[in-house]
Amino acid sequence: MLLPLLGGVIGCAPATPPGNIPGSLAAGPAPRRSGEELYNGNCAACHQTAGQGIPGIYPRLAGSPTVLGDPGALARWVIKGQRAATMEAGRYSTAMPKFGWLEPVDAAALFTYLRTHFGNRAPPVDAATVSGALAD
Repeated sequence: MLLPLLGGVIGCAPATPPGNIPGSLAAGPAPRRSGEELYNGNCAACHQTAGQGIPGIYPRLAGSPTVLGDPGALARWVIKGQRAATMEAGRYSTAMPKFGWLEPVDAAALFTYLRTHFGNRAPPVDAATVSGALAD
């Protein structure tokens, strides 16, 4: 008797390599941490656990045109510090640090989390979109 195992059965190779699960957002390596883990560990202190921000200090992510808009602009803002056109100039007294250490696959997981939580409803982001935006 063969016992079921994630991706196949004991004694058989997985039917699909990790990171290439049919119907997943993108082929390739899986993020090292989930978007939620990345958010909670790096963003929630300022933007708050519910994405509401702190008025006048840290912007809200819930309903944010930058989060819901062009994922390339979001990637350039978060990773390179290039202010998105959808952001109001001078509105907040703080500056967000650049998250240049994020790999595209991890950034995609984070951006997808931002775009699908806090009441936000926007399409997911894949690593190729992030890589393309950063190459500009």
